[in-house]
Amino acid sequence: MAVGARSGHDEPEDRPERDESPAGGAAVPPEGEGDTPGGDGDGGRPARRQRSFWLELPLLVGIALVLALLIKTFLVQAFSIPSDSMQNTLQRGDRVLVDKLTPWFGSEPERGEVVVFHDPGGWLEDTVTPEPNAVQKFLSFIGLMPSSEQKDLIKRVVAVGGDTVECKENGPVTVNGKSLDEKSFIFPGNTACNDKPFGPIKVPDGRIFVMGDHRQNSLDSRYHQELPGQGTVSTDEVVGRAVVVAWPLGRWSTLPVPDTFDQPGLNAAAAMAPAALGAAGAVPLVLWRRRRLTAGRTAG
Repeated sequence: MAVGARSGHDEPEDRPERDESPAGGAAVPPEGEGDTPGGDGDGGRPARRQRSFWLELPLLVGIALVLALLIKTFLVQAFSIPSDSMQNTLQRGDRVLVDKLTPWFGSEPERGEVVVFHDPGGWLEDTVTPEPNAVQKFLSFIGLMPSSEQKDLIKRVVAVGGDTVECKENGPVTVNGKSLDEKSFIFPGNTACNDKPFGPIKVPDGRIFVMGDHRQNSLDSRYHQELPGQGTVSTDEVVGRAVVVAWPLGRWSTLPVPDTFDQPGLNAAAAMAPAALGAAGAVPLVLWRRRRLTAGRTAG
């Protein structure tokens, strides 16, 4: 046997692939690619034709619009800050996101929250609103842009229904006799109310007393005391609580409730409740004890 020859039973190290193409050398396409509509490409089932992107685009746009409307109506909405009345917490031109979900579950505005509310009537009667173009109207309709036609305001809740709020000249704002420490959010250099002292005002149930953080540049509840409710706002007019400064990105921040609104004893109704319940429970006990003592003396 010649050197280098191999036995006919030996397999080559690199065996070429077998030619399994059909007669005539025609190539077989990958599975499924050779199917034709109505043909038996895979087990007798017709091939599924992929929809054109342009045919699906209107459906995708419609779904996106429906979701945007639902989010705007029930979850969250963007609002633009048009004035300086909430400086430095909010600056003119900021975009805030307002929580509209919790009011659907009966949640009421609480002290210290920053809320957006519709004009109760007479607050913005002299304010001129610009006429939006068609694009702005459409974007505001789906909630991607604040509406310039609606007259909404944004302020901080200072007192709620049942509270007594007042502020004397050179003094702090007091709620139910408790002084508020407003240094963390009031505009630097402002006084609590020297431009417009007020009170005491008993806030009716279902209403709120609001003030701007830039006290000397805010026409808030103090300036509308001649209106029904002494300048307070009905909770039915509240759109929701502003929770986040979303734009510009460099000013992104949350809007928490300042600590001063969580101080003990601020809620007069809550503070009185345990004492009232204790007194109500003690009266029957005292009467029962007096009856026993009287009965014991009589029997003796």
